[in-house]
Amino acid sequence: MIARRRGAAEWPRRWLGLILGLIARVWLATLRVRVRVDPALEVAGDRPWVLAFFHGSQWPLLAWRRRRRTVVLVSLSRDGAMQARALQVQGFRVVRGSSSRGGAGGLAAVVHAMRQDGADAAFAVDGPRGPRGVVKGGAIVAARASGGVVVPIASAVRSGVVLRSTWDRFAIAWPFTCVDVALGGPIDPGAIDAVSQVQGALVRLTLQLGA
Repeated sequence: MIARRRGAAEWPRRWLGLILGLIARVWLATLRVRVRVDPALEVAGDRPWVLAFFHGSQWPLLAWRRRRRTVVLVSLSRDGAMQARALQVQGFRVVRGSSSRGGAGGLAAVVHAMRQDGADAAFAVDGPRGPRGVVKGGAIVAARASGGVVVPIASAVRSGVVLRSTWDRFAIAWPFTCVDVALGGPIDPGAIDAVSQVQGALVRLTLQLGA
């Protein structure tokens, strides 16, 4: 009964998410994406990738052509229903959960989807509540459990707007402009210092892009 009521309450947000997702899909298709890939990624072979990025950098990453289907973890909040639908329009497989509500189940579902579908995954590693730019361990846990590697990924918007009123300073590129995406080398999730490795790699990639 509770699940049914929650589902009914989320329907307006799902419809809004569908509309926003369609607008975003058309907008993102106009962007020109320049990609830099660390040659070391070749050694990862066919192992699953767990893409690790900072909040606020998602817009260019949505325009980047992913190598295969990708799973994302979205909050169980009401706004999460809108975000989930918008991401589904972009071709993502969405799992609902968070570190504060249903986090363990959410991570388990992400790993299950990776194993079942041979999918990659993507995590905003400084979420869901910040502090901004500080890596948490969820992506590393998912990579370890799925037999994958963590791949740091960063982006830069050359012409656009930064939403400075938001905690993550979300950056949006104007239509028909160029954006940059950089993928770092694979990081072994079994390393003792895996968190600090991801932190350092993301900071370096961000600085290299001038974001």
